[in-house]
Amino acid sequence: MSTLLKEIRQSPLLWMLAFVPIVLIAGKVSPTAHTLLFVLAVLAIVPLAALLSHATESVAEKTGDAVGGLLNATLGNLTELIIAIAALHAGQYTLVKASIAGAIVTNTLFMLGASFLLGGLKHHVQEYNRVGARLHAGLLLMVTIALLAPSAIIELEVGQRAVMVQALSVGLAILLIIAYGLGLLFSLKTHAEFLPA
Repeated sequence: MSTLLKEIRQSPLLWMLAFVPIVLIAGKVSPTAHTLLFVLAVLAIVPLAALLSHATESVAEKTGDAVGGLLNATLGNLTELIIAIAALHAGQYTLVKASIAGAIVTNTLFMLGASFLLGGLKHHVQEYNRVGARLHAGLLLMVTIALLAPSAIIELEVGQRAVMVQALSVGLAILLIIAYGLGLLFSLKTHAEFLPA
């Protein structure tokens, strides 16, 4: 607890942690004030994201870049995961789809493009690990096909189409989770020498 208090004193951003209990109390007192709750939740999530980033950096110092990068990538999308679970629980499937699409566009286009741009400004020639690039490009291609596959079902009637899309989506989700696990096994365990940390 003393370490947390020391961090709060050193970082003014962490003073915004006061919004966490405020938003919880406001949610109980006035659950219909959606705009106020949204603004308070945004203010509360900023210091939590900063703490999460600091925690993953601390773990990366002890475990190495590979595990640290994995934790950063996994926990960096924790807010999208929380939003998706809450929205699924409320039956807001369109919100979940929009949130996932936004996360994909942000991570694959904006972040990748910004990384290439900033790396190109500092280094005239950038070198990448071929094995890692092939692995990640293959996984991205698999995800793209999985996202597009349910929309290819157009020949069935509306009721049958909905059932088929639901079953296909669940099956593809399971396959993607397995592919993600196998990709982690490949990069962290079986072929770690080809993907230096």
